[in-house]
Amino acid sequence: MEGADALLPDTLAATVIADKAYDAQERVIDPLCGAGKTVVIPSKRCRKQPRDYDKHLYRSRHLIEQFFNKLKQYRSIATRYDKTARNFLGAIHLAAAVIWLD
Repeated sequence: MEGADALLPDTLAATVIADKAYDAQERVIDPLCGAGKTVVIPSKRCRKQPRDYDKHLYRSRHLIEQFFNKLKQYRSIATRYDKTARNFLGAIHLAAAVIWLD
């Protein structure tokens, strides 16, 4: 196991929202369901039997993507100017606060 299929089942979240790229039944969806997580991942078009998912919850996914896009507008965060993890996290907190206040 590598990548998302190894990391997602151990996450603390009760619901995992992802795009169609994570529509892998054996590698991603089955381990998540086995860990007791709710999966909100739409099926790819080529799937013979589409899987049901909460469409309303899936639409709210764009809020998270928009936040990360705004966060990447800060040059020091996008290029990781800070050498220490502590300073980098501080810059992320500061930028997130500015985005939140905006």
